[in-house]
Amino acid sequence: MNIVAIIPARFQSTRFPGKPLALIHGKSMINRVVEQVHKAHGLSRVVVATDDQRIVKHVQDFGGEVILTGIHHLNGTSRCLETLKILQDESLKIDAVINVQGDEPGIHPEQIEQLIHLMHHPEVEIGTLIKKIDSEETLFNPNVVKVVIGDDNHALYFSRQAIPFLRGIDKHQWLTRHTYYKHIGMYGYRSEILKKIMDLPPGKLEQAENLEQLRWLENRISISTQITDYESIGIDTPDDLQKLTNIF
Repeated sequence: MNIVAIIPARFQSTRFPGKPLALIHGKSMINRVVEQVHKAHGLSRVVVATDDQRIVKHVQDFGGEVILTGIHHLNGTSRCLETLKILQDESLKIDAVINVQGDEPGIHPEQIEQLIHLMHHPEVEIGTLIKKIDSEETLFNPNVVKVVIGDDNHALYFSRQAIPFLRGIDKHQWLTRHTYYKHIGMYGYRSEILKKIMDLPPGKLEQAENLEQLRWLENRISISTQITDYESIGIDTPDDLQKLTNIF
């Protein structure tokens, strides 16, 4: 099975311009992400997708593979699709794509391998990871996306609220009475599904919660989940980078 990892890396960021080129102990963030992804078994290629020639040159300088995409993309999913089309124009048959966040230099290869494993099941259209919630702060934080799954581990719904609501039970006891999961924003896409979801108009649920994956559920595209014990740290601001640098 031909599975390609695509790492969207945008230069212009409102809170952190040039983020992919930021150094962590002498090595750029995008370089560290690429190195971590290469440690995962089961990928045929690892490709950085960017809209900036500075990132193109940098990735080429450290020996990585990179593709220059348009500047019109509103999210990483859209950039992944353009990259997929470019690769397929080279007469390559790609069965699935793993979308890897370009701002998580400590990403665990085991998580990528979990997604690869999911995509080897022919019935899986989209795969993603979830992690058990173990703190009230996380459970009731609207910036943390929660997910409800069925017995078959397919996602039923994503929300910024703590779901399900436990009627008649004090909220401080919810974690002891039910298992809650947070969404880890990594995806694997069947190639034909990636093309399909980008043609879908925004849905009412997506607009209400501002969560792109609800558009897919609204259109009856299944999202398979797998539980992970890992969680990497995303870098959104220079302060985040300093904290991670201290950890490294």
